[in-house]
Amino acid sequence: MNVLFIGDVIGRPGRVGVRDYLQRHQNRWDLVIANGENAAGGRGLTEETARELLSAGVHGLTSGNHIWDRKEAFALLGRDRRIIRPANYAEELPGTGLMFLPSGDGRELAVINLSGRAFMGSYMDCPFQRGEALVKKASSRTPFILVDFHGEATSEKLAFLHYMDGKVSCIVGTHTHVQTADEQVTEKQTGYITDVGMTGPVDSVLGMKKDPCLERFLLSIPSRMETAEGRVRLCGISVSLDARGRTKRIERVSEMV
Repeated sequence: MNVLFIGDVIGRPGRVGVRDYLQRHQNRWDLVIANGENAAGGRGLTEETARELLSAGVHGLTSGNHIWDRKEAFALLGRDRRIIRPANYAEELPGTGLMFLPSGDGRELAVINLSGRAFMGSYMDCPFQRGEALVKKASSRTPFILVDFHGEATSEKLAFLHYMDGKVSCIVGTHTHVQTADEQVTEKQTGYITDVGMTGPVDSVLGMKKDPCLERFLLSIPSRMETAEGRVRLCGISVSLDARGRTKRIERVSEMV
């Protein structure tokens, strides 16, 4: 099974970049997943922006802390099982942290979404314990399991790798918008990268216009963030899994679109 995971999609530039990239690389992957928590104007997800990505060839959307920035997402999470949110938020919130995506040949990929707690807020349940429970649930149905670990701290993401090593197919980190160069396949054949990066405008601060960001840093005052414009870079990770759900190969994707 060949899977493409696309890093945090930033606003309209990111959505157009995903569409254009997938049009040029049709049928290269069995499944395409993207983190869509920033797809609507750089913060949150709406029904329209979700539909645009799903229509472009994305099979499922993960998210993170910004999924709650648009109230519209609450109903969307409760209605569309192709969109998930971190499982370790309160169970009373809508949505789920686990989805199963059919690959078209009778196989399924389980996708788990979790949020780290370091620098992200201690009000969430433990991602390690919640993740282990979801992996047990998923593995009873399919050997193909991918985890989107949405977190700030590299140490927490690496610790999660060692905790789950050999139990899942692949762990991809999201949230920081900066692609790391530490992709690896462990001895137990779990694929891993600390952060897949973002899909959005290059001439920006993490996909947002530069001037408001500079105001925040120089003057320490609130500034309204807006999605930047210009050329877009798509960042992601391409993973090849064997019949047992183990990672055979993992490659970074970083391409101007």
